[in-house]
Amino acid sequence: MLSCIVRVNFSLSTGHCCSSAPPMAISTHCFHPSLQFSPTISNRRIVLYNASFAPRKAPVTRCARRTGKRRYPSEKRKLEEIKKNLLTTEIRNREEGYWRISKLSVPAHKDPGKDFVGFSLPLLEAIAKVLEFPVPAMLPEEAFTILRKSFDARKVLKESAFVYTVDMDVKKLLHLEPRTWDFISCLEPKLGLIEYMQDTKAPTGLLDMLDKDKIKVDGSNPSNGSARYENRPRVAVVGSGPSGLFAALVLAEVGADVTLIERGQPVEQRGRDIGALVVRKVLSSESNFCFGEGGAGTWSDGKLVTRIGRNSDSVQAVLRTLVQFGAPPNILVDGKPHLGTDKLVPLLRNFRHYLLDLGVDIKFNTRLDDLVVENNQVKGVVVSNSKNEPGRSSDQEKLLFDAVVLAVGHSARDVYNMLLQHNIEMVPKNFAVGLRIEHPQELINNIQYSELASEVQSGRGRIPVADYKVTKNVGGDETGIENRSCYSFCMCPGGQVVLTSTNPSELCINGMSFSRRASKWANSALVVTVSSDEFDSFRSYGPLAGVEFQREFEKRAAEMGGGNFVVPAQCVPDFLAETLSVTSLPASSYRLGVKASRLHDLFPANITKALQCAIEMFDKELPGYITKDALLHGVETRTSSPVQISREADTCESKSLKGLYPIGEGAGYAGGIVSAAVDGMFCGFALAKQLSLYGGDLEGVLGKSQKQTGFVKY
Repeated sequence: MLSCIVRVNFSLSTGHCCSSAPPMAISTHCFHPSLQFSPTISNRRIVLYNASFAPRKAPVTRCARRTGKRRYPSEKRKLEEIKKNLLTTEIRNREEGYWRISKLSVPAHKDPGKDFVGFSLPLLEAIAKVLEFPVPAMLPEEAFTILRKSFDARKVLKESAFVYTVDMDVKKLLHLEPRTWDFISCLEPKLGLIEYMQDTKAPTGLLDMLDKDKIKVDGSNPSNGSARYENRPRVAVVGSGPSGLFAALVLAEVGADVTLIERGQPVEQRGRDIGALVVRKVLSSESNFCFGEGGAGTWSDGKLVTRIGRNSDSVQAVLRTLVQFGAPPNILVDGKPHLGTDKLVPLLRNFRHYLLDLGVDIKFNTRLDDLVVENNQVKGVVVSNSKNEPGRSSDQEKLLFDAVVLAVGHSARDVYNMLLQHNIEMVPKNFAVGLRIEHPQELINNIQYSELASEVQSGRGRIPVADYKVTKNVGGDETGIENRSCYSFCMCPGGQVVLTSTNPSELCINGMSFSRRASKWANSALVVTVSSDEFDSFRSYGPLAGVEFQREFEKRAAEMGGGNFVVPAQCVPDFLAETLSVTSLPASSYRLGVKASRLHDLFPANITKALQCAIEMFDKELPGYITKDALLHGVETRTSSPVQISREADTCESKSLKGLYPIGEGAGYAGGIVSAAVDGMFCGFALAKQLSLYGGDLEGVLGKSQKQTGFVKY
């Protein structure tokens, strides 16, 4: 039989033949059966060359040195599942199903940039390289779906790159481009890179999820959420943060009569109250950076990163629900999704209007004073106007409910005290305290990106504004201090330091960014873990010892600043040398004023020493981190709740009081917007099931609930 070799060189951009790429041999008997070939060439060997391009010289990126493989626990579990599937799953029908292709790298200078979430030719080239398909431009975009896009600037890479995760629909691909069959037929799974799935579950938002499975109430399907039904169970949701909003949404959708109680103001008035604080130093104790519609995350950074499984059904349900309420769709793809306060305010307004249309009774400016308890079961709540002083019986109102969902934040310390009076089981929880460090954003860009720093352009360029996340274990014999974890937390690139005090005699701070992250400063909490063993002097407060531990250092910080919300500050070299420089402090984004102070005297010596050791270790990973332009602000204490309200794992009901459902960050079961929203969803469905409003399989809808670890960073 005659055999011949046909060589075809492709050049899609230069118009001339290229010969540098190695040939790929293709056996024509593997081609898809729908293709028709002449018998005279059916047994011939065709050699095709990969498309080749004259590459631009890529800029060298010298950034922070990263060592070791760092994966979130959820990512490790995912890889283990993939590995198990590779060993047990047989690909029976290659003409159907989906391939998930991960770690598709597109050099930074070739990618259209951070705001582009479509298919560029360089991305198709990366896919074609995996498939060993010779002509990237022939791959139909419609057969692929981008799941994730992130930016990788680690020094171990030859060049910074955008990294994609893409799903490939085989049936659609073969329909649009049958010539890809030969390449798909030879594709094999590779751990962490290529995964085959017989089918894929299309992620949906919570509203779509509930719409598909309307729950019957009193034998009827509600055609309009605002319709009233007799004998509907009445539920109070206290707190309008992420957990409270999502719990209220689920319960209202399935037919409960929901009352949402919020001590603060709606976002419109809350914005004015925060403006009065920033401009005139007038603090509203019930409407501020911590209290009000949306919770503490509204006037923070709007981060949507989470450690409970980025691609899990529950997290995807939260993100897609946020998009339905006005969040930009790119949060579904961005590796580090972020909203910013300017995007959160209109989103929360849309969320509120939707709840009102469902018939939810929203009571703003209403403070929870007490619980109505009979026979060890919650029967309702006692509330009052939050504009008035607490404890005035003439102002209090008793409201009766079948269940109370407690979704208060970690700053609602009066609620903790009230729960303690009812002997509700609470346990101390590890948390973290420290300082907030601020650098010029340009410096962080240069540390992370080097030559690519010019591409940031104050958040308007192709490259994302640089951030960092560093964790170190400090202590040991050589340091003379106890082993503990020290880490950066809630890093806000292009952001500002803000006041999160709820009491004029206490001072605590946080960071925030707007969506564009265009500020000239970058700030991050720099904190160390503390445990109940360190609260010896506060033992008399029982499970609330951690709360008093926080309050102690917030009062010290207020005294150091001299009052009037002035923040004590110290440049990093002085903090390390334990001196107070006579020179002026570097500029700060904090708008209420800073005062040069001896922050190294603020905390106990063991915490201060741990912070100092951590800063020196961070500087080795981020060269230039220690600089006279870096400014430390005091004090950051409210990283997470210092207590956990004990509850049942399956029902979310309090272990010591029937009818009470503690959820979210304030209850000690979440650590950020997304994890709090997920916790609220799970509680909403679990309570709906107990109230006979929901009969479905909870895990089948949302997957397994997040583990109650008690200590979460996000």
